[in-house]
Amino acid sequence: HPDFPGLSTAESIRQDPLKRVEFLEQKFAEDINDQRFIPYLQLHEYEAYLFSDPSCFKYLSPEIEQNIKQIQSLEEVASQYQNPELINDGLQTAPSKRIIAQFPDYEKAKSTFGPQLAENIGLQAIRSKCPHFNQWLSKLESLGEN
Repeated sequence: HPDFPGLSTAESIRQDPLKRVEFLEQKFAEDINDQRFIPYLQLHEYEAYLFSDPSCFKYLSPEIEQNIKQIQSLEEVASQYQNPELINDGLQTAPSKRIIAQFPDYEKAKSTFGPQLAENIGLQAIRSKCPHFNQWLSKLESLGEN
């Protein structure tokens, strides 16, 4: 929303998505002004997490030979980025669009396949590849330590 705290200022740091989202989280927390509120804004869509281990997509296609090529294509995408959270969010290059290009059936059942694929990857593997997500979860986990 255009009135989101800090959004207009954050546009000036759009070239650094991580810095931008951390800035917006900080402004969001300041706006809510309650220490119990720990904001998390995902850099891009949740499908980015699935690029933590593209081999999970073998679950979507029983045709092994074609499946290998599709998975290799997704692995190539993942290798182009420092981490999966940074995969481009363009209209045709968003993580989900890249997945759908290789596995068209994913589009019809994203809400079913996505969680199943993430479960196949495992939370620890996703956390190890997605530092922003891991940092937020670590904050939440540390709440019980005080």
